[in-house]
Amino acid sequence: MNAPRDDRETPERLRRRELLRRSPVYLVTEEAFSAGRTSQEIAEACLRAGVRVIQVREKESGTRRAFEIALDIRALTSRYGALLIVNDRVDVAMASGADGVHLGQLDLPLETARRLMGPDALIGLSITDVEQLASPDVQAADYLGVGAVFPTGTKADAALPGLAILGEARAATRAPIVAIGGIRPENAALPIVAGADCLAVITAITEAPDPEQAVRELVASAEAARASSSDPGPLAGSAASGGAATGGPATGCAAA
Repeated sequence: MNAPRDDRETPERLRRRELLRRSPVYLVTEEAFSAGRTSQEIAEACLRAGVRVIQVREKESGTRRAFEIALDIRALTSRYGALLIVNDRVDVAMASGADGVHLGQLDLPLETARRLMGPDALIGLSITDVEQLASPDVQAADYLGVGAVFPTGTKADAALPGLAILGEARAATRAPIVAIGGIRPENAALPIVAGADCLAVITAITEAPDPEQAVRELVASAEAARASSSDPGPLAGSAASGGAATGGPATGCAAA
């Protein structure tokens, strides 16, 4: 069922959405891709480096472990004034006191998630194909997770619409756009110039020897791109045209 945007948005929901919009890097946890470290350790390092949005994904873990991780990270995000989002699982999001949930195209309908989680919750929606942008759910979502913009190794069956879909998404909504898939410091500027507000990252952070340094490098790339994107130039043209078919210059395999 498609959901129209709720005109009764609360001040708290608006605050959360704007915090997400201003955050250049959106950490996505996956303990299976964390080089033997816990997701809690990765999350705390990233919060120290300035990350203010964390999604607990944990596709490789059971529900109980995902819940334990979400509870611990909720305590950390509260301490740092950051947001906690849970991937897919509305039950885990509610039980852990998360700020929101991120839904895939085959997850609970957005309207149902809103009814369960209440008016303050952020609800994100994955967009993997331009045709999905025509759904009324796009207007009801608090943000869109769009991609994969580059090849990714954390989701074997991920669609690869490339950078061009970011411009289509930007034209379809005023909500924040989170670029996902294969983002690393060396290609991080391209999604921002192509229309994204922030960058969702797993392995470029979680597998890095120094996650804090990895965050700083990603933030620096994103902030530089934000500064330049208001001034159209060769980078903007490159992002809009070259990345769509080829996935841009990325050679890594990080994911959302």
